Amino acid sequence: MSEVVLSVQDVSIVYRVSRGQVKASQHISFDLHKGESLALIGESGSGKTTVSLSFIDMLPSAAKITGGKVLYTRDGKTENIFEFSEARMRDFRWHDCAMVFQGAQNAFNPVLKIKEQFLDTARAHGWRDKGKVIKRTLELLRLVRLDPERTLESFPHELSGGMKQRTLLALGVLLDPQVVILDEPTTALDILTQRAIIEVLKEMQSRLGFSIIFISHDLALAAEMADRVATMYAGEMVELGSTQHIFYEPLHPYSLGLLQSVPRLSQDKDELSSIKGNPPDLIDPPSGCKFHPRCPFAQELCNQEEPVFKEHEPGHFAACHFTENVIEARANLWKKD
Repeated sequence: MSEVVLSVQDVSIVYRVSRGQVKASQHISFDLHKGESLALIGESGSGKTTVSLSFIDMLPSAAKITGGKVLYTRDGKTENIFEFSEARMRDFRWHDCAMVFQGAQNAFNPVLKIKEQFLDTARAHGWRDKGKVIKRTLELLRLVRLDPERTLESFPHELSGGMKQRTLLALGVLLDPQVVILDEPTTALDILTQRAIIEVLKEMQSRLGFSIIFISHDLALAAEMADRVATMYAGEMVELGSTQHIFYEPLHPYSLGLLQSVPRLSQDKDELSSIKGNPPDLIDPPSGCKFHPRCPFAQELCNQEEPVFKEHEPGHFAACHFTENVIEARANLWKKD
């Protein structure tokens, strides 16, 4: 395995609201390796975006980091992101770690041409050589399969949704970051455009060598994009493993439930499955395993004791008391398919 560029260690984040504290992300730990793609999957509100925003100090004012650290390594030097000064964090954003948000239309200034937005980003981070910036921009726009001259002279509203998203990807890697966080980068795009974006991302990563954190609730995209996958539920990481592990050998009932919820071509329309119930209230979560009120394998122990997130086989981690039941259930499901 290649070197670790980002080591997330026991990170916990809460949101302070009138009713109390929303435990948005609790005890999150994982390593991101150089050139790797890691997908964070789970329902809305599971904590995927919250933990990622903490890496670039862009959490809402109501949020508070209550524990943990994030170690960032570049050129042999390791730093704790949570200890960065304001000036160091400004430099870190975009230069070391960039985040591409969903909804490209909202990411651009509507009254500035694309060229000015690339130049402004570069100037804000100390790049004063306009010729060098334009040369880099042209290279990146070609890499994302756009007409660079036309794109630079366009206003955002003159580009289609797919063109805006690809332009935003190029802007995200303008300053050669080591880590790129993609938050639902294909939301609201048609399936053919989604496919094109994924192909562009893979080519960019292969050429430029950055690491990706891919936030999504689209399992098909996660399977296509990621080397490893982390399943998040109710603010906790409940499973982590290779894409092969999570999609073919899941050990957590929530991961299995997500996979069962995806329609298959061989499946009868009356066999569509869903995870029963709703995500818990994160101000007052259930005792023990947070998934137990919705879990088909839950027993009394699940209500009483929170399972340990541990390694069950090399590189495959899960937090479940009864993984053997999940293994048996998935075997029966795979037989049907």
